[in-house]
Amino acid sequence: MAVLEIRNLTVLYYTPKGLVKALDDVSLDIRNRGEVLGLVGESGSGKSTLGYTIAGLLPDNAETVSGKIVVNGVNVLNRKEASKARISVIFQDALTALNPVLTIGEQIAEVFIYNHGLSRKEAYEETVKVLEQVGLPRNFVNRYPHELSGGQRQRVVIAMALSMKPDLIIADEPTTALDVTVQAKILKLLLKVVKENNLTMLYITHDLSLVAHMCDTVAVMYAGEVVEYADVKQLFKEPKHPYTKALLKAVPRVDVDVEELEHIEGSPPSLINPPSGCKFHPRCPKAMSICKRRKPKLVSINGNRLVRCFLYG
Repeated sequence: MAVLEIRNLTVLYYTPKGLVKALDDVSLDIRNRGEVLGLVGESGSGKSTLGYTIAGLLPDNAETVSGKIVVNGVNVLNRKEASKARISVIFQDALTALNPVLTIGEQIAEVFIYNHGLSRKEAYEETVKVLEQVGLPRNFVNRYPHELSGGQRQRVVIAMALSMKPDLIIADEPTTALDVTVQAKILKLLLKVVKENNLTMLYITHDLSLVAHMCDTVAVMYAGEVVEYADVKQLFKEPKHPYTKALLKAVPRVDVDVEELEHIEGSPPSLINPPSGCKFHPRCPKAMSICKRRKPKLVSINGNRLVRCFLYG
């Protein structure tokens, strides 16, 4: 049984300008415990919407129109079943994710009290353990979020995620607000605790270099659709979809001597009025006449990777 199974998921946002199809028939799996799946794409591609849909955190103007999301056997789109799924979310900005009027100890202890049925004393003992696991001393239980640095706050959020003993962690660009040196330490810590605890993680980012470092498998999103899914080494060595190829050519690399980085012509399409056929065809150097008329399906190639492109069947 896959840890995460998504099938034919479509999500709409109701806006004053019209309906936005933020996710369009998305299907995706995380097959094994301990696996880190990277979700990558430009801003507005649907990455965060997918994460929030899994976690049940969509805003009021959003609606799941169709599809299925199963986390460790639990259908999270069924409200009666959703509470059984153990899903933790690590947000971009730890300061806004934490309650400013409660101590760190109070906030983490709540997780153990309400989700695991521990007494207050037992909860604080577990809180100390999980803080130490992320490299923070026990006296941090008495501190408030504003007393901590950005890196320390992000460690606290990771500790809260671990305290759920989750089946799935969703990390939504968890180091965006940090400087580069702190970012490296937090990512190293996050990967360490995920692997040591045999946890499963959906890692959402726009940074391909972080995907190469953090992830086992990668799903590339464009305009609400998954356009390519592959093992991380396969994807970087031999990308298939024209969009994936263009993304990789736009990223600086230390192993390749390039005089000038390439860029992707044009802009991402409007999701209120997307182009017909393949949504990438107005920007694609390989576009054919069929790309303008028909929407390509996500097809399997070489048995273990998926590509949404007429160049591959």
